Amino acid sequence: MGRASERLRRSWHVLMDGSAPEPPEDEPGESVDPRAIDLVLRVGDLLLASGESTERVNEAMLSLAVAYEIPRCEVQVTFTSLLVSAHPGNGAHPVTGSRAIRRRTPAYWRLTALHALVQEASIGMLGLDDAHAELAKIKRGRAPYPPWLMVLSFGLIAASAGVLGGGGLIVAGTAFVATVFGDRCAAALARRGIAEFFQLAVAAGFGATAAVIVVALGSPGRASTIVTGSILALLPGRPLVASIQDGITGDLVSAGARLLEVFFIITAIVAGVGAVVYGAVYLGVNVELGDLPSAPALLQPLRILAAAGVAVAFALSLAVPRAVLLPAAIGGAVIWMIYVSLLNLRVAPVLAAALSAIVIGVIGHLYARRRQAPTLPFIVPAISPLLPGMLLYRGMVELNTGEAATGALSLVGALSVALALGAGVNLGGELVRAFQSVGLSASGRGARPAARRTRGF
Repeated sequence: MGRASERLRRSWHVLMDGSAPEPPEDEPGESVDPRAIDLVLRVGDLLLASGESTERVNEAMLSLAVAYEIPRCEVQVTFTSLLVSAHPGNGAHPVTGSRAIRRRTPAYWRLTALHALVQEASIGMLGLDDAHAELAKIKRGRAPYPPWLMVLSFGLIAASAGVLGGGGLIVAGTAFVATVFGDRCAAALARRGIAEFFQLAVAAGFGATAAVIVVALGSPGRASTIVTGSILALLPGRPLVASIQDGITGDLVSAGARLLEVFFIITAIVAGVGAVVYGAVYLGVNVELGDLPSAPALLQPLRILAAAGVAVAFALSLAVPRAVLLPAAIGGAVIWMIYVSLLNLRVAPVLAAALSAIVIGVIGHLYARRRQAPTLPFIVPAISPLLPGMLLYRGMVELNTGEAATGALSLVGALSVALALGAGVNLGGELVRAFQSVGLSASGRGARPAARRTRGF
């Protein structure tokens, strides 16, 4: 692997200089090992399908291409496809391979294993055959938690969010049952080939239905916390962070596709909740705006524990490695304490969410860098307690009770908070990047296309 190490060093010198000089015309052609191209494609496929950002996938694939001496390798990564092309030179035919991403399932434990594989290969500690064997082992591997626990994790998100919103045991239990039942109904629809948009709408509708039943039974104050917990379990924290990260790093096609995915997920939730609320109002159920509490700004120990519980439950649903559960709990508690402290200082909710996310982004990126692990498993669960479930529910109630303009503003406010969270954690990562040295993955300052000045042209 001596040649690979030398090529790796030359590659990063080229990246740092910002230029890629063409090789001389008389350079001899190099043979292209099809197994190396296959490995690059398969690793990129599994990374992207497991929830990694486009820039990190691109870096990993290029690192493998250099390590296994694929000549003049070009990598193209989009939201749904991968392409790798090698140009041996001296009249030899180029070799190109592509792969479509047809199924994306968040499996953050795979991200950690795949990043370890790429790091070992990049420094010459893993031969091509060994890399293929390790990749097959990762692909066949199972999540660190049993399937039933991952199903219950959605209910735990809703229950913890209900307590975070001021509810008690009855609220937590009702939100848990409604969310798990809605998730199982959505899974049944998936097995019958129903589109995911309608699966999410049905799952959100079950949470809203439970809230309407509670209102009809004479406990309107509990309804909002129930539906908030159910909505929070469905909100797209993972694709939101990845979409903003892709946009910041210049992968605009993938950023647009991911942001459109976020839009459709939120639209499905709004449609499911809105249909139930509209039906309740039409049937005479007294859903009043006065029953909607404002976001609680309390630093009570129970609320802090509930925020940690939301983060841990989100981590379980994303199948993070077991070692990430404790950092996720700490991150959820920290972001809630910072957010509430800022609200008590009269900071606007959107700005408070953004500042809290920046702190989590800095801490998460520093911790992930120290562990030499991907960052998403640390930061995505940590921001989950601040996802805007209450604002979405308020907007739906306002739209269906004659306050259309106010409802639209509430929905815009919910989207603004969500975007502030995504932008905040990515800004935290950029602050860390600004002061770190360049590593083997070309993730440091000056070593990425997005860092080159274009001034918008």
